[in-house]
Amino acid sequence: MIEKAKQLLENGAVDIFIGYKLADGHPLPHIFVKDNLDELDDMVAGPQRYSLEKFATHIAAEQPSIRIGILARDCNQRALKVLYIHNQLKPDTIETVNLNCCPSSIKTHVDCSYLKAEKAGDYKKQQGLDNTLTTEDVETYDQAERFSRWMYEFQKCIKCYGCRNICPVCFCKECSLEHDDLVESGPLPPEVPIFHLVRAVHMAGRCIDCGLCEEACPADIPLRLLYRKVNEIVKDVFDYQTGTSTGQSPFSLLGDNVTLEPQAMVAL
Repeated sequence: MIEKAKQLLENGAVDIFIGYKLADGHPLPHIFVKDNLDELDDMVAGPQRYSLEKFATHIAAEQPSIRIGILARDCNQRALKVLYIHNQLKPDTIETVNLNCCPSSIKTHVDCSYLKAEKAGDYKKQQGLDNTLTTEDVETYDQAERFSRWMYEFQKCIKCYGCRNICPVCFCKECSLEHDDLVESGPLPPEVPIFHLVRAVHMAGRCIDCGLCEEACPADIPLRLLYRKVNEIVKDVFDYQTGTSTGQSPFSLLGDNVTLEPQAMVAL
């Protein structure tokens, strides 16, 4: 990992390399440069994760021609593919040093072992949604119970914007979550359930299932479960699986015979 990053900088393949460096014992995102290659000896793989590709997106927006190297786990690689499709990054300006942090690189969308959620307590099982449930588990509840359980989860939100801020594929210059015509502004709590449903719609066909939003959420809302559901709808309707290809755009999949139904709200 360190040698590959050094080679990229030494050979001039990249201008900067984004990875992790220990700071007071904690791995934090860090930009490594050719002028200080010895610093790369302190680069670590984690285990903490950040949206390194989000840093790359912000840097590239200011300096479009800059060549960026990046430490990339499987989820980072999926995010990069989405960012390429949406023209937020250019593939020919990005070099990755890949890390397979998952049990198998053969499986698609495998769950990283350190993302396995703990079972929820009895109260949450009775009132809300255990974040270890599958979308199939949730659909065994009738529509009224699903609505009640999701409302319980949404009402815990403190509107910290942590889910949006950490998301590697959130790149809008103007965020709908701060638009008065969509989400009521003002003091906490946010407007329920509009805040989370607006974000869920925006995650459809874009979420790469990295789980960072759920890790960042101080209220333990099962966001990953929510976004998995909207992605399943996109897969069923458009046959589009997010983060698996750089040559397939979700916007190119709309055919003349495609009819959209209001199934997203029903499914939730």
